[in-house]
Amino acid sequence: MKKILIITFALISTLSHSQERDFEKPNYKKIKKNIKKKNSNLYYNSLMTRFRNSDSTMNLKEKRHLYYGYTFNKDYAPYSGSNYRDSITPLLDKEKLDSLDLTKCIEFADAMLLHNPFDLNAMNYKSYALEQMGNITDYKKLYHQAITIYDAIFSSGNGKSRKEAFYVIEISHEYKVLNVLGFQWGGSQSKIESYDYLTLAENEWEIEGLYFDVSPALSVLSDMFD
Repeated sequence: MKKILIITFALISTLSHSQERDFEKPNYKKIKKNIKKKNSNLYYNSLMTRFRNSDSTMNLKEKRHLYYGYTFNKDYAPYSGSNYRDSITPLLDKEKLDSLDLTKCIEFADAMLLHNPFDLNAMNYKSYALEQMGNITDYKKLYHQAITIYDAIFSSGNGKSRKEAFYVIEISHEYKVLNVLGFQWGGSQSKIESYDYLTLAENEWEIEGLYFDVSPALSVLSDMFD
C-alpha cells in the first residue's frame, strides 16, 4: 500500500469562510480547572470515555476540553512514539494488503491509539483497513472520533496569522490539518516563538503558509532539557 487514504470530511473551508466563523483560543488554565470537576460534563475521565465510545453528541465545548485537556494528562508525551509504528511500516510498503495484513494493521493501529488516543496517523491506518474489510460500523465510529479532534482544532483559529493560529497539541497534527483542508506542504517549517509556520505549495487561495500554536508540546520539550 504505497499511499494511505486520508479520512475526508465534509468541512467548510476554514480559510475561505473565516469571516463567518468565531474562533476561540484555548484557555489552558481554565480548561485545567474545569476537567477536574467530577460532577461536571467537562470532567476529563468522562470526556475520554465518551470519546473512546465514539459519542457523536459531544458539543464543541466538550470537544475542546477533551483535546486541549489531554495536555494535562500524565500520558501526554507529544514527542514519544509507539513501537508499533515500526511494526506497521512493512504493511504500508505493500502495494496491496490481504485480509491478514488488514487485521494486523488494525491491531497495530489500536495499540498506537492505546498509547496515544489522538494519534491521527493511526486513525488513518485503521480507517483504511476497516474500509477495505467492509467494516462500515467501526469505520463510522472512528470517523466520529476524528471529527471530534478536528472540530476542536478548527474552532481555535484559521491559521492565517499568529493571532489567528490553529492550536494543536502535537506537531504531527499540523500536517493533518493541511491534508484535511486540501493543501500540500510547501517544504519549509520554521519556529517563531511558540508558533510553527508551515509554507504551502501553490494553491487557489494564494495562501503562502499557515501558523500553528504548539506551546504545550514546546513546554514538554523544554522540561525534557531542564
